Amino acid sequence: MKVVDLFAGAGGFSLAAVQAGAEIVFAVEFDKNAADTYKKNIAVPHRSPNVVVYNRDITSLCAAGLAEVHFSSGDACDLLLGGPPCQGFSAHRIKGAGIADPRNKLIHEYFEFVAKLQPRAFLMENVPGMLWDRHKDYVEEFYRRARDNDYQIFVPVKLDARDYGTPQRRHRVFILGLRQDVDATDFQWPPPTSHSSSEDEIKSGKKAWVSCASAFTPARPGDPNDVHMKHGPTLTAAFANTPHDGGSRADSGRELPCHANHDGHSDVYGRIDSRAPAPTMTTACINPSKGRFVHPRLDHGITPRQAARIQTFPDDFEFEGGLMSAGKQIGNAVPIVLGEALIRHIQKLLAAERNVGAHDARPVLRAAE
Repeated sequence: MKVVDLFAGAGGFSLAAVQAGAEIVFAVEFDKNAADTYKKNIAVPHRSPNVVVYNRDITSLCAAGLAEVHFSSGDACDLLLGGPPCQGFSAHRIKGAGIADPRNKLIHEYFEFVAKLQPRAFLMENVPGMLWDRHKDYVEEFYRRARDNDYQIFVPVKLDARDYGTPQRRHRVFILGLRQDVDATDFQWPPPTSHSSSEDEIKSGKKAWVSCASAFTPARPGDPNDVHMKHGPTLTAAFANTPHDGGSRADSGRELPCHANHDGHSDVYGRIDSRAPAPTMTTACINPSKGRFVHPRLDHGITPRQAARIQTFPDDFEFEGGLMSAGKQIGNAVPIVLGEALIRHIQKLLAAERNVGAHDARPVLRAAE
């Protein structure tokens, strides 16, 4: 399966595709540190050594030109991946914030590549806020372009990474589009879950979740990502007073003047509970002041390696650019286990459809309930 990855970041989506048996033809990533991470880890002999990485602003690239360069010899693009920057769609943008964010338009840049590469399928990832009414114009324009280019789109699905074996509470929206000549008559989307985020299912024993305990086993000697933020004595003492596995800032006895009138976010400076899935790894996941990112037992924030394990990156995947950049790259990534489950499901459809030859069918695509 020939794959292209846009807004590729450190390469989480690409690694998921490689683990599903795909070949990455080219990837686009603007951030230099993320692009360096991608080259170091994806463009290697045991993954996808022939991938071409464009460390460029996607708006400066010619989609038609890249289609000619990479797919003019009879090869076709099977799957286009990508997670356009989500800051404009983020839930942290209150009231009307984010409506006019220029980054929102990058979903249309993504579709320019769909139009020129004509992949048999595309899979786009973003935050749930993308589907809010305030952003409806951007999303409806995306759907219009899909129709104009003979693609049909499944109803966008909000997935919880816990349902697919990721040791993390993480909700993201995935939009799947299929070219009209792909026969998806009996295809269901999204794929069946392997685990559960439902308390009732877990208590009844029908399904289980994956705890994040294994993320906190010792790292290999010399791991460059096995470092954490340095904290002052006051904060270190507060962490020492915070109960292990899930203790919150309020438990530590640390009170600031701003807490007199309102208690603030209870998760800030809280410990991760290693007995359960971790909270969402954000771009600030190595900073305890930004969420529940204190080690379950030790008196400091988590390391990029621990965050990467929670995102299901393998330990040989090394992040370039230093501590803060590594955290940003990890937080932006698609969890590998989740991405692989989705890609394998799409791959089965494309392989089966290819085996029976071209189709003229125009299926009505359905999203699973």
